[in-house]
Amino acid sequence: MLYEAFYDYLRGEAARSAHTVTAYRHDVESLRGFLKGASDAERDPRRITLAELRMWVAELASQGLSTVTIVRKIQSVRAFFHFLVRRHGMVSNPASRLVTPRLPKVLPEYVRQEETMAKIDGLGAFSDDFTEARDALMLTMLYSTGMRAAELVGLRDAAVDTSRCELKVLGKRNKERIIPFGEELRTMIDHYRSLRSQMLPGAPTEAFFVRPGGEPVYYGLVYRTVHAGLEGVSAGRRSPHVMRHSFATDMLNNGADLMAVQKLLGHTSLATTQRYTHLSYRELQKNYKQAHPRAQRKED
Repeated sequence: MLYEAFYDYLRGEAARSAHTVTAYRHDVESLRGFLKGASDAERDPRRITLAELRMWVAELASQGLSTVTIVRKIQSVRAFFHFLVRRHGMVSNPASRLVTPRLPKVLPEYVRQEETMAKIDGLGAFSDDFTEARDALMLTMLYSTGMRAAELVGLRDAAVDTSRCELKVLGKRNKERIIPFGEELRTMIDHYRSLRSQMLPGAPTEAFFVRPGGEPVYYGLVYRTVHAGLEGVSAGRRSPHVMRHSFATDMLNNGADLMAVQKLLGHTSLATTQRYTHLSYRELQKNYKQAHPRAQRKED
């Protein structure tokens, strides 16, 4: 079946994560469900027409779905048809002619540098309690390296080298990259490893971050840890990805080269990294207006 062939392609040759494959499947199955019984396109998706796709998009809009969700579904379906054109003899991609709704420009949320530093300084990074020290290290590592939550969850113990102060992460599409870190994080890592060895003597772990029983951490645990650790900050959201945004914003605000930040974040496109230059410029404007004596027009 062509639908399953697409999902197999995503899992195998395209090396997409399980989360990404699930998202694609959900979106494509949305179209498949809409067409079921309406035409023979459900049996052979190569027969789907542009008119049917337009009716599907109209149905999505009538359900009150956000523009972001509709655009994502269109992109998933577009990728599905592209696969059929390349691999299964479909003549053309009907989704390529769909008009995509314009997305609102939303800047990434981040935590102000002084707030982040205060939060990290207040954590029990060198506590004798394993969980407290681990949680402090997770929050600090997310901010200090800009890694994704999935990369932190999948971080291998052998990939963290404190002698060279660098670690290797496996990013999207299984692309590996090396991220340097500083002396503060190195000391925290050594302390965490010492506590872990005491708790799990003679039981080396493959995963770097583990639970007290030796099992690897998982996304929900990381999310709850960050959410609790950022309590009281001005950012609307308190998630691991906000820490990634904070890393990028603070790097650029403090003079880092844009292409260097791109490599550290593992972005394929420089345009993705450039979102943070808007944040940096906004911060620059604010500081200028607050600090320069001629920045504000004086009242008569």
